[in-house]
Amino acid sequence: MRVDAYLIPAVDGVAYGLLLAIAAAGLTVAFGAGGVLNLAHGTLIAAGGYVAAATSSGTWPSLAAAVALAAGVGAAGGVVLAAATAALQGRGHLDQALLTFGVALIGADLLTTAYGSDTLRPRLPEVLEATIRVAGHRYPVDRLAVLGVAVAVVAVGYVVLHRTRAGRLIRSTVDDRAMVAGIGVNPRLVDVVVLVAAGALAGLAGALTTPILGVGPHTADTALLLSLIIVVCGGLGSVPGALAAALAVGVVQTVGVTSFPAVAPYLLIGAMAVVLLAHRTSLPAGASA
Repeated sequence: MRVDAYLIPAVDGVAYGLLLAIAAAGLTVAFGAGGVLNLAHGTLIAAGGYVAAATSSGTWPSLAAAVALAAGVGAAGGVVLAAATAALQGRGHLDQALLTFGVALIGADLLTTAYGSDTLRPRLPEVLEATIRVAGHRYPVDRLAVLGVAVAVVAVGYVVLHRTRAGRLIRSTVDDRAMVAGIGVNPRLVDVVVLVAAGALAGLAGALTTPILGVGPHTADTALLLSLIIVVCGGLGSVPGALAAALAVGVVQTVGVTSFPAVAPYLLIGAMAVVLLAHRTSLPAGASA
């Protein structure tokens, strides 16, 4: 079999993986830095996708407005979740999971009522609807554009988190909340900012995913499931780990469907099981109890 037969699925896998990385980054940051297990994360992604599909009308200004509105809707969802989970502070993640799961069910029902049960896609500018040649293969321009935007978002997120004072403050809040309070910064305010940023990332991921996958009634469930798999495999609260796991998930899904269609539905779960078993065997004796 020719090697270049895997090229296009591999590029698709990297593009899909980067989109999943943006989606999962919001979930892992909300948990790792904000301390909130947010099961409404998939609903925020679906909300961003619906807003983008309803706003973009095939022009560049409408596309820019669609992306900005999607991120804004996600950020607003982060504000709601921050307010809702504030009363649960100190009561553990099970209470947070139940609350956010209820929010997810209500939000998904409202989205289906508002936008219907059809799968929607935004209208893109004509240039993005074309195809170009990549290594002798025709490839959609919109996917390359999404790939470029996803790389930029991941790079900016890494720089903000690891090279700025705000990023150091967020990481310090995770390590030692008392120390952060001692220098005059309210750790709860940092939590709120983190949840708003995580919501904006979810909305942005929804807008970027919609041109490729569309958005429909099952988007929230699928996005949440994939995000949870990525966060578990990449390590709770680890953005670089989420990026590596997202790329692996994207490549496994796209190359698996192309090369091994009969077992493709089981490849992702099998890969996750292998990662979890590897993590377990790497723990010191007694640590897994």
